[in-house]
Amino acid sequence: MDLRQMEVVVAVAEEGGFSAAARRLNVVQSAVSTTVRALERELGAPLFHRTTHRVSLTPAGQAFLPAARATLQAAEQARAAVDLTKGELRGEITIGVMQGLYTGLAQALAAFRHQHPQVTVRLRQAPADDLLRALRDATTDAAIVALTRPQQRGLTVRVLKEEEMVLITAPSRAMEPERPVTLAEVAALPLVDFPLGWAIRHSVDRAFRTALVDRTTTFEVNDILSATDLVRQDLGVCIMPQSLAARFPDLTTRRFTQNAPTWKVMVVHPPGQASPAVTALLRHIT
Repeated sequence: MDLRQMEVVVAVAEEGGFSAAARRLNVVQSAVSTTVRALERELGAPLFHRTTHRVSLTPAGQAFLPAARATLQAAEQARAAVDLTKGELRGEITIGVMQGLYTGLAQALAAFRHQHPQVTVRLRQAPADDLLRALRDATTDAAIVALTRPQQRGLTVRVLKEEEMVLITAPSRAMEPERPVTLAEVAALPLVDFPLGWAIRHSVDRAFRTALVDRTTTFEVNDILSATDLVRQDLGVCIMPQSLAARFPDLTTRRFTQNAPTWKVMVVHPPGQASPAVTALLRHIT
């Protein structure tokens, strides 16, 4: 058994098929199939169920996968440790991020790339729950997320910032300029909201519950640009973190008088010593 065999198995499992794994590894599909079959013969058990339409892990494959990932990660850390003694960083790291949390991240990535050009950074956008699973599965090295609970089992969490949310409206909407609004006033307006499970939605729901105000969602969208387009056409108003609202200066921003929704942006990574490349990137992010 060698590292290449483990890398192939992990690629098949994560890509969901032999063809996709071959594209990811830049090899022909027959090479992937041959490698997997050789490893299965060595282990004495099949790692994948193969059907015409899909490939899935067998119980043996499910047991093998996390151990293979841990082994590959340990090998990468060993190589990185040697590179570090030579004054250079190499390798590949994967960073997860929730939609809307790019503020400042692009600059951090640019600075990191300038300082460590030999490190490949892969960026993965996904909901917070998916990113937390990816961290626990060792398929993502660190993530920037907004969480409702700072404590996360089996993960290290560091708060980057906490901020209040604001209301954004079309400039043409007839509301007294600069005057803070109440949640009761917002509840009487058509509201552009985000899906359940989004950190923004959770904080907004909690704020209305705390204020004992009922409200109805008029539009529910799953991306920031769609939300702001609806607001821009004066079809509704939207509540979002102030740092996001600042990216749309053509819209009007209003603060809340009290019970303003808040959110915390955090960087999360597995416990223990992160690889030198991840540690270096986190210094740029934080």
